[in-house]
Order: sequence, then structure tokens, then C-alpha cells
Amino acid sequence: MNGKTAQKLISMWCALMLFALVMYFLLHADFAPGREGSALGKLFLALAVVGTAWLALSHWISRRWAREIRLLEQFTSALPAARPELSGSGPGELENLERAMRSMGERVRQVVERANMELSRRETILACMAEGVLAVDQDLRVIFCNDAFAAAFGARTPVPEGRPLYEVVREPALREILERVVNGGEAEKDLRRLPSAAGRSFEVRALPLGERPRRGAVIALHDVTDLERQEQARKDFVADVSHELRTPLAAIRGYAETLLDGALEDAANNRKFVEIILAHSVRLNNIASDLLVLSELDSSSGHAMPPERVRVMEVVESAFHTVGSAAHLRGVRVLKDRCEDCVVLGHRFRLEQVLVNLMDNAVKFNRPEGEVNVECSLAEAGQVRISVADTGIGIPSDDLKRIFERFYRVDKARSRRAGGTGLGLSIVKQMVERMGGTISVESQLGRGSKFIVLLRAAQEYIEPK
Repeated sequence: MNGKTAQKLISMWCALMLFALVMYFLLHADFAPGREGSALGKLFLALAVVGTAWLALSHWISRRWAREIRLLEQFTSALPAARPELSGSGPGELENLERAMRSMGERVRQVVERANMELSRRETILACMAEGVLAVDQDLRVIFCNDAFAAAFGARTPVPEGRPLYEVVREPALREILERVVNGGEAEKDLRRLPSAAGRSFEVRALPLGERPRRGAVIALHDVTDLERQEQARKDFVADVSHELRTPLAAIRGYAETLLDGALEDAANNRKFVEIILAHSVRLNNIASDLLVLSELDSSSGHAMPPERVRVMEVVESAFHTVGSAAHLRGVRVLKDRCEDCVVLGHRFRLEQVLVNLMDNAVKFNRPEGEVNVECSLAEAGQVRISVADTGIGIPSDDLKRIFERFYRVDKARSRRAGGTGLGLSIVKQMVERMGGTISVESQLGRGSKFIVLLRAAQEYIEPK
């Protein structure tokens, strides 16, 4: 009992005593013999008045308390979403309670706001992750699913909370992992190829979420398909390089040992052996040069040089001078009858390498007295079309999709005799793509091939000088 309540009780007790004393003096004379009825009537009347006043006062006090209690109930039930204010004008006994509830309400709001902010941050971070993230409850119903996970399995976004797992992803391997984590409470890590995710490979990590009996699980999928492909490509590249180097090195060693064993005095064959060694040395040099070019292209993939204006005719003329002597020795005519003076956005050195590679291949794999025709003109969509066509042996249709792969050869024996390394077209494709263009090929077996390069045009035409 606080001080204000004690004061009210003392005041009420004093008022009753004062009322009893007043009534005693007022009715003392009326209690004479024969006047008892009048005295009792006055007494009952006084008690009725006092009782009525007391009831009115009690009703007013109870309504005041009820109103304050309703406000407290509304204040409590509205937390933490709304901010209802307490009147602060209620009974003194409730003032301390109101102050405590105001303080509590403010603390609750602060805690909830911090929790909501932290939840929002976590959901934003998880939603922006490239890795797929999924959380489920003890019944394997979805708690959270980010867009990356839904996209991996073709599920519609957003995935509603409480949806059964089998409606989101039909992958038995993931379900088994989640069930083991939920039931056993132990983390799991594995590398899986998931057929329902277009056969891609994922590094799977699953962790328990909470404690029994309401333990859930969260699973994260890191796509390693590209890493596996790159690793396999690296292994294939190393194997191809080793294979390509082994043949000329073995030939050089074999003929060198033959010469040392006495063939140097063999006037009929010693020059032939030295020429073979020289040819294989040139081939090794060509392979090393092409590998250096590929290495340079790979290392500069993230640091693209700004494009410059390149006059196509000047590059074509330079390429003609480079391959002219080889074409003359093989009896192949190189033509440029339909070449417009266009300007592209790219890099002069790389464009010249592209044309030299394509024209050199067109000469090497041509027939005697054949032709190589170079054309360049303005194409649609602001592009310049450069084509190199030959009348050579052509490319089988089954090989057209693979000719731009590193070390891929259609006719391995003829390619090696011609001095090819199997890297030229791969270099051409990378250089064209570095300049923002595309390259394609059209070919018929026995009737020749045509390689078509499309590059961005700097402007439509430039008048000839």
C-alpha cells in the first residue's frame, strides 16, 4: 500500500467519524421517550443519503479505474506495432504502473526494430547471394528461399513460406540431405550433380537450424559447373600441348641421334635429316608463338584496350603482302575484287592477325591453281562484314562446330605437313570477340570454305583517297 492510498483511507475514516458525531448531536434530542420513530426515520434518511453519495462516488471511481485499465490493455496489446499514448491523468496508484509500461513499451519497440532491421539485412544479403540458399522447418516446409536457389531449379519466385519442399524442388538427393540434418543435427558437405538443375554440379553445404523438437535445416548450393569445366579444359589443354610437343621433339631427337651415330658422313641423306630437324624446329617455334598469343589474350581478358578506328582496306593490303609469297609458291591466286573502304572499331594489330591467319589457312588448304577471295562491305545493324573464301578441300559438316577449339584439326596429317599448330582458328575467334565481333564459317566438303567476320562499324563509308 502506497502513501496516497493510506491517506485516502484515513480521510474516509475521519469523514465517517465526523458524520457519526454530527448525527449523534443532531439526533440525540430525538431519542426521547415517545419520539423513537421520528429519530429512526431521520437516521435512515441520513444513511440513505450517505449510501447514495457513497455509491455515486464508488461508481465514478470504478469507471475512472476501468478507463485507465482499458487504456493499459490497449497499450499492451498494441505493442510493438502502434504507439498509443497513456493519459497520465488516472488514479495515483496507476501512475507508477503507467510509467513502467511506457518504459517497457519503448524498450520492446527498440528490440523489435533492431530485430526487424537485422532480419531485413540478412534477407537482403541472402537474396543477393549468387549461391542458392534454402531453409526448411522440422516438417521440411520452406522458411526461406532466395532467387538463386529458385532459378537453379526453375521454381517461381517468390517462394511462399510454409510451402512443402517437394513443391519447390523435386530432387531426392537434397531431400535426403535435409532429412539427415534435421533428424541428426549434424552438418553435411558434399559435391553433387543434380539432374533437376539442368545437370549442373554443386557444392552442397547443409547445417542444422535451431534445436529439437523444432529443429530445421538450411542448405547452400555453390555452382561449381564452370569451375569443373575450366579444370577439365585446363587438363585437356595440358594434354594437347604435351601431345603436340612430343611429336616434333621426338623427331628432332631421333634425327639428331641418327646424325651423331654416323649419318653426318652420309652425303645422300644428311641434308635431308637436317631439313627435317629444321622443319620440326619451325613447328615448335610456331606452337610456342601461338601459345604466347593465347596466353596474352587470356591474361588481358579483364583489361580490354579501348577500341580505335581501323581502316579495313589498309589492313587487307598488309595481310596480302604477308601471305603473298606463300600463295605464289603454291600457285594460289589471292583476290580482293569487292572490298569497300570501311572503317571498324577495333585494334589494327589484332585485325591484321585475324586476316593473316584466315588467308594463310585458305592458301595452305587450297588446291593447286585455286583462289582466295577477300571481301569487305557494310552489313546491317552498323556492322562491317569481312569474308575470306577459298576453293580448297572444305570442312566436313560434323567438324564445323569444333574447328575453333584449341588443337582441333580436321585432317591432322595434312595440317601437320602444312605446318599448322591447331591453334590458329582458336586465336582468331578470341581476337574477334575481344573486338566485340563474331566469326562464323560456311563450308562444303570438296568445294571450299568461307569465314565471315562481323565487326562494329565506326561509320558507314569513307570516300577513297
